[in-house]
Amino acid sequence: MKQPRSSRMRKVDELLREVIAEEVARLKDPRIGFVTVTGVDTSPDLRRATVYYTVMGTEDEQRETAEALDHAAPHLQGQVGGQVRMKYTPILTFTPDEAVERGLRMSQLLHQLEQEPPVVIDQPIEEPS
Repeated sequence: MKQPRSSRMRKVDELLREVIAEEVARLKDPRIGFVTVTGVDTSPDLRRATVYYTVMGTEDEQRETAEALDHAAPHLQGQVGGQVRMKYTPILTFTPDEAVERGLRMSQLLHQLEQEPPVVIDQPIEEPS
């Protein structure tokens, strides 16, 4: 089970998310699609940070974006190191944010349920004795 984040760690995560989001938007790599940095999870020792993101596009475009972000990680780490005063500059790892995708899928399923006619049972339901 994951430990609750301290307010200090939440602030570090949010600061890193803002800096990385700005720098990703400045990247000139044509493989990078429409990316949204949704969150950052920094290790307690501040040496590693997982950057969660979403990207619009086909599976091929999403794969190309993932490759481009991995390729740009050292550059982005340098930008973080130059803009954020920390004891260590964390090593960045990019991971697609599946929570957004799961939320969209749940929304689609609920919409489908709304469109289906209700199930009618002709026989009364017997209650257990």
